[in-house]
Amino acid sequence: MQWRLGRGVAEVDGVMDKLIITAAVIGSAPTKQQNPRVPYTPEEIAAEAIAAWQAGAAIVHIHVRDPQTGAPVTRLDLFAEVVERIREVSDVIINLTTSGFHLDDPQADEIRLQPLELAPDICSLDVGSLNFRGGVFHNSAEWVEAAAQRMREAGVKPEIEVFDLGHIRQATHLIDAGLIDDPPWMQLCLGIPWGIEASVGSLLEMQRRLPASARWSTLAPAASQLPMTTHALLMGGHVRVGFEDNLYLAKGVLGDGNAQFVERTVQLAAILQREVATCAEARDMLNLRPSGH
Repeated sequence: MQWRLGRGVAEVDGVMDKLIITAAVIGSAPTKQQNPRVPYTPEEIAAEAIAAWQAGAAIVHIHVRDPQTGAPVTRLDLFAEVVERIREVSDVIINLTTSGFHLDDPQADEIRLQPLELAPDICSLDVGSLNFRGGVFHNSAEWVEAAAQRMREAGVKPEIEVFDLGHIRQATHLIDAGLIDDPPWMQLCLGIPWGIEASVGSLLEMQRRLPASARWSTLAPAASQLPMTTHALLMGGHVRVGFEDNLYLAKGVLGDGNAQFVERTVQLAAILQREVATCAEARDMLNLRPSGH
């Protein structure tokens, strides 16, 4: 059996590696007013994550909300309850956010890294700043490097989120500096104002610029989610779906839960003859510790 890896496409004897599906179950923007199935409480968030795992997701990406108001928060007790509920019943790979867009606190840089205390498998690492939702999503170079080092020391793999071509350059710098263990895991975020647009040309250019050792996944919001993730699937990349990025299963049709988006991705993968990775297989592909360790 001959392995080959180049520009983020791993193959065994000419066959693409198995598809890793991430379910981003809530994010910081969707509300119950937009879709009543959006989860707020730890119990609701964990239930959505477990349903997505049962449908075929190998990774669940977790934000938490104030259980009463639905406002985005970074509270360790809420993260801890979600993680405990998920781990009680599944071996799914847990990816906790370190996004601080909603934080207005002098200690925001440190608060963002609190989820590391829960020993998740993965934490998101946004490597560049951009204009975002009427403000600035600020990720200083100093914070990014410090966060990468802290994740490495904690044995938590960064999911490097890149929103534009320059962010890939910054991520490559982290990799070259030895701050990211192999293989780098990179999330290509397309169609987020004001990052790179959601188009096939953008996806191809981002993939072309990736470090050769990287494994990569793609996300895109709203109506762009399905075409962009389908193209990524065909290109040998991996995909992220779910309520964080899209509340509609089709035009005018609200999704009934994150599991529906995962189920559709599994069906597409079968049609396009791409096998879906189990949690154990995804752990091996991303060089993560075994479940329960």
